[in-house]
Amino acid sequence: MNMQAYKKNITTEEIEAYPAYLYPGEIVVVENANQVERAACDLAAQDVIGFDTETRPSFTKGVVHPVGLMQLSTNDRVYLFRLNKYGLPAPLRELLSREETVKVGVGIRDDIRALRRLSDFSPASFVDLQRLVRAFGIEEMSFSKLMSIIFRVRISKRQRTSNWEAAALTPAQVRYAATDAWGSLKMYQALRSDEAPGASLP
Repeated sequence: MNMQAYKKNITTEEIEAYPAYLYPGEIVVVENANQVERAACDLAAQDVIGFDTETRPSFTKGVVHPVGLMQLSTNDRVYLFRLNKYGLPAPLRELLSREETVKVGVGIRDDIRALRRLSDFSPASFVDLQRLVRAFGIEEMSFSKLMSIIFRVRISKRQRTSNWEAAALTPAQVRYAATDAWGSLKMYQALRSDEAPGASLP
């Protein structure tokens, strides 16, 4: 694979020319703690999973909300864990500490730190795509720009500052959140494979 084939940087104008993308597949919203173990078992059976979190934005100086949602993706489905409703149960702490399952995300240091405030665990086998892409000459660091460079798609960030602690997530929130975890998994797989840059997403 020609590592120099990827763009180093990408402009807003270039991104706007790409088609919009949202993850189209199966999404499981895990609303209560009773559903966690089954989902965690599926995830623990994977070699690599996509990872991301969402937190309710604060518009007051000095006020920081805890993580409200954690997204974990397999090749077949994305799980959205409503952590604001049940914290970080043991099956999820065990998964995040599991060396055999690689967890891939973008800019994940703060996500891990925030999750450990909910309930401490020993993070294992996390891969930050911000580190990985440097070997390919890519200088952009944001999730949306990396998706544009690698897959030539446009990712809307409109839902990022929505309320992730709402009683029920909107369909737009669900698709947005799933796209972040799924996209991280797919970028990792594309970079680790022999696919040409500009590979297409399902």
